[in-house]
Amino acid sequence: MATGSAAVVIIGAGLHGCSAAVHLARRGVAALVLEKNYAGRHASGVNAGGVRTLGRDLAEIPLALAARELWYRIGELVDDDCGYEQHGQVRVAEHEDDVAVLRRRLDTMAAHGYVHEEWISADELRALVPRLAPSVRGGIIARGDGAADPYRTTSAFRCKAAALGARFIEGVRVDRVERTGAQWRVHTDGGDYTAPHLINCAGAWADRIAAQLGEPVPLQPISPMMLVTLPMPRFLDPVVLGTGRPLSFKQRANGTVLIGGGRRAWVDRDAEWTELDFAALAEGARMVCELFPHMRDAVVNRGWAGIEAAMPDELPVIGPSRHAGAFHAFGFSAHGFELGPIVGAILADLVLEGRTALPIGPLRIDRFQGPLERG
Repeated sequence: MATGSAAVVIIGAGLHGCSAAVHLARRGVAALVLEKNYAGRHASGVNAGGVRTLGRDLAEIPLALAARELWYRIGELVDDDCGYEQHGQVRVAEHEDDVAVLRRRLDTMAAHGYVHEEWISADELRALVPRLAPSVRGGIIARGDGAADPYRTTSAFRCKAAALGARFIEGVRVDRVERTGAQWRVHTDGGDYTAPHLINCAGAWADRIAAQLGEPVPLQPISPMMLVTLPMPRFLDPVVLGTGRPLSFKQRANGTVLIGGGRRAWVDRDAEWTELDFAALAEGARMVCELFPHMRDAVVNRGWAGIEAAMPDELPVIGPSRHAGAFHAFGFSAHGFELGPIVGAILADLVLEGRTALPIGPLRIDRFQGPLERG
């Protein structure tokens, strides 16, 4: 059986684990990343790729805005532009109830001093998205938002971390972690590894690591579904989101159209198995055709679903464990992709300095021990 040691062991080679490895390596610390499959196998490689600050919970907004600044210069961080394009994201109002919801949202943003979201009138929205149904009443836009290629992004972070000295061992499953003196010992089916610092980025399986540390959390494995069409003539630049109905809709550079929105497949995380819910996909397709009537002629190429972790309050767990030298970053509840670059920086801060300048208090792991708290 193999054995080894490192300054930091990271469990999970999704985007957040790879990002932590990059930021640690840039500061002279070579982490060891353990992954039971391969980097980006589940949530990180198969999501919609939204780089979204729009509509986030107040507790996430400081992190999302800081992450967006990193996205603007992502090539400097990982030597790859990750397919990032900044065309904005817009949440549309289909009727007056949606208008009221979005107006209240803007009032809340203004009360907290945030100006990255703004109202867009129906006329301006249709000028921006000409194929949108004329019945739409307007919406909220975050002009600085965009989208990227999720698998390319995760791969870029992995490659950059490796180039800077991080080690990746894929195809090994973590069975158990324990504290032995000043070291963490990580038992896998491929051997044991030790380090003074441990980072839990295990995604939909992270609650099992947390439970071994005596920090149980009510994590739910989920499997958001995606559809992609055959290439179509260019008709859309910004990402379009729904308000009263779930939708995430964008056209990629190659002309294909990606349709998401959080509708879920059936999932068995132990078997790492998902099965698409075609009735739910059909419902999503109908919504798309109502908002974009020309999509009735689109041809769906394929559908898929990854496995990720959702928390009851739909906020991630980011921060230190109650045990010295251990840290968590998981439970991103289907909206963690945009946060990836900054979460890695936060984890590096926590490991190397014991603190971070960004407000992560509302995301602490022990918040589930009492009434749920919102930021």
